[in-house]
Amino acid sequence: VQLQASGGGLVQPGGSLRLTCSAPRGTLEYYAIAWFRQAPGKEREGVSCISSSDGSTVYGDSVKGRFTISRDIAKNTVYLQMNNLKPEDAAVYYCAAGSMVGVHLFHPGSYDYWGQGTLVTVSS
Repeated sequence: VQLQASGGGLVQPGGSLRLTCSAPRGTLEYYAIAWFRQAPGKEREGVSCISSSDGSTVYGDSVKGRFTISRDIAKNTVYLQMNNLKPEDAAVYYCAAGSMVGVHLFHPGSYDYWGQGTLVTVSS
């Protein structure tokens, strides 16, 4: 399963970006998709996850109310809409696919496949 993350860039604090995770056909119906991020010197952090079964979503505490994950099964794509971005949101964002995620939604080890990452910079 090859994932491709895109949409990163430079944005001012308070601005918005939409990240895209493109997956092979059929992936979203069998794999949960999550977004993680990793800032320099920090551990990889789970941001949001969308399930394969019913599209239910989960968010990390630091992004609740600001980020929205969604999917378009027909386009084999998962989106992460990021609003009201803060400097602490700056990181490389990765999408990941897992077939047996279970309850460990934000544990990187729960995911089988990873995209290459896209850089988000939040700065004035």
